[in-house]
Amino acid sequence: MHVLRGPADEVRSATTPASGLSDAPRRRPSTGARTDIQALRAIAVGAVVANHLWPRGLPGGYVGVDVFFVISGFLITSHLTKELQATGRVGLSQFYARRVRRLLPAALLVLAVSTVGVWAFLPFSEWSANAQQVAASAFYVENWVLAAKSVDYSALNESATVAQHYWSLSVEEQFYLVWPVLLGALYLIGRRSGRSPRAVATIAMVVLGVASLTFSIVYTSTHPNEAYFVTPVRVWEFGLGAFVALAARHLSPRRALADPLALLGLAMIIGSAFLYGTATPFPGWTALVPAVGTALVIVAGMRRAPLLHDIVTARRPVQFLGDVSYSVYLWHWPLIVLAPFALARPVGWVDQVGLLVLSLALAWLTKVAVEDRARTWRWASVKPRRSFGLMLVGMLAIGALTWGLQSLAVDAEKEAAVTAASHAEELADCSGPLALREGSGCTDPFGPAPTVVMGEVNQYWDMPPECGDLLDRLSFGDTLTTRVCDFSDGAPAPPEVWLVGDSHAQQWQAAAFELARERGWRLTTSFLGACPPAHVSYVGYRGTPDTAAKVETCRLWSEGLHRDILETTPDMVLTSSFARGEDVDDGSGRSQLDQYREGFQSYWGPWTAAGIPVFVVSDPPLNAAVRDPSCVVLHPDDPEACKVDREVAQPLDPMLVAASSMEDPRVHVVDLTSYFCDDASCYAVIGGMPVYFDPDHLNRLFAKEFAPLLAQAVDRAGAAALG
Repeated sequence: MHVLRGPADEVRSATTPASGLSDAPRRRPSTGARTDIQALRAIAVGAVVANHLWPRGLPGGYVGVDVFFVISGFLITSHLTKELQATGRVGLSQFYARRVRRLLPAALLVLAVSTVGVWAFLPFSEWSANAQQVAASAFYVENWVLAAKSVDYSALNESATVAQHYWSLSVEEQFYLVWPVLLGALYLIGRRSGRSPRAVATIAMVVLGVASLTFSIVYTSTHPNEAYFVTPVRVWEFGLGAFVALAARHLSPRRALADPLALLGLAMIIGSAFLYGTATPFPGWTALVPAVGTALVIVAGMRRAPLLHDIVTARRPVQFLGDVSYSVYLWHWPLIVLAPFALARPVGWVDQVGLLVLSLALAWLTKVAVEDRARTWRWASVKPRRSFGLMLVGMLAIGALTWGLQSLAVDAEKEAAVTAASHAEELADCSGPLALREGSGCTDPFGPAPTVVMGEVNQYWDMPPECGDLLDRLSFGDTLTTRVCDFSDGAPAPPEVWLVGDSHAQQWQAAAFELARERGWRLTTSFLGACPPAHVSYVGYRGTPDTAAKVETCRLWSEGLHRDILETTPDMVLTSSFARGEDVDDGSGRSQLDQYREGFQSYWGPWTAAGIPVFVVSDPPLNAAVRDPSCVVLHPDDPEACKVDREVAQPLDPMLVAASSMEDPRVHVVDLTSYFCDDASCYAVIGGMPVYFDPDHLNRLFAKEFAPLLAQAVDRAGAAALG
């Protein structure tokens, strides 16, 4: 999927003017808006949008989220402390009502429009996930939904939804929900204890921030995908802004120091945006750089005196972008997600510039027509309960809209399943890969498919009722890998077969299940994604280093699997792996191909020595690495537009190299490339079926058609005991 790391936007200062900006740099007024903070907003949202449109140009632009979090902590704490000092309390109902009027109208509007856009432009297979995440975003729990899914935004297998970027807004709203109550309680404790309320709050903020930062560092190293989204990992960033606000009277540097501090802070933000990337462990300690940089810029501007960077940052274009930053953030991502489908082609550079311009235009309209009017709407401002009532109505409206989209998705899935089954029956021996069998006589094997949208019926991981629950065997914490699928119908001593590997082995299970059902096998499956079943030192995936925890889990699973198969001595092992994408490095300096050759051969050797035949199934041709994964959807009537040169789509497979060069009669190569490719090209639609379910894995219905071809391979090997 597209790399998405975006910011939660901020609470706009109540004193920020909506107009009156000039082209010339403005001096900092003694009261009112701070142009440096508006500039920080502009830099933050600009970095995020640039990262989403041109991820290679600004790989670390996701640090904009950290800039916004620090700004939010500073502004909201500044407002709250002023109220506490003036009245001795926080008017919670008024505070929350202001947040509702400030943030929800634009947020809910964009969600509503995005939901309609999903229905109008995206394939129905994307409706359900989008509906769920739009609903989660409306209720500000999107970050926890993504954390539960353990989404890695750098992974190509995940489809982007129009509401993913709301995760950061969810984090921010959760902070707003708790912080006013906590700050009010700390001030009360300070007064009752005879100490300075501000000092008590400052000390508490430091303790809370240190605890959160420590948790962030630890959790990022052990659970990097979840850590990006969970609220406790981000609290210290809000806390840093809050600390600056609470200690403001002691943080007003002289001009001679203010300029260097501000320039250093800006350099830290901009530098991290350019130098960080998808391989950077984040947030963790690396988030300190943009966060502390933001704090330095805020501190440098405490005196409200002109600074050197005002020459650029106080100019009207920068200030305008800061003014509309919230709505720019809301609009830009849904436009990016919808654009390829609305245009029915991949998005090019000119399109990306157009999306940027459209985001700015929609943001300006939203600010003028929605944000500003809602914030100053007198009827809703009179009584907080009116704002809360409108909030509830808006959230329920989004809920009803997403429920409708979910219902439409279910109906479309059922219709597609019936169509696919009917079409496969019509094609009979010419369906899917069978159309490329030698002498098949099938006409137009690369013609259009009746349906190109992948739904639940196409999920390669689906399990039949013969498969039991995941076993504790070969389990590592929450990672369960192994289950038994009994197709023997109670027959005594059925053939025992194992299917093992990563998700690229799992994608073959539909064919294995068909063959197991036909021949009465007891089939055990053991899969661990992005982990090669070999004696190799796994270090990462597609050039990105993996966590120490994942590396260790991979090692333990691989060793345990090898031992289990030796102990159970099955009648056959089927195996496959995405060795082309799983990085290994044993420190010897040898090529990965050499390491894999030795690693696979030493892994299989003890099995074959024990009399266990090993069938090594070739990895299918690459998909996302060589073509737009949405190509078939964008070209349903001309699937040959998606064909790729064979030498590009099917580079050397280390697993097949190891098997082919191993002089062992019990190691059998099952090379199925000719059922994906002719001599010149590899295809994305074959025999009236889309080949791929997602950017990296096979369509289950397509894989299922390999059952007779897999049976031929087994029979040629003379594995008589297997039926």
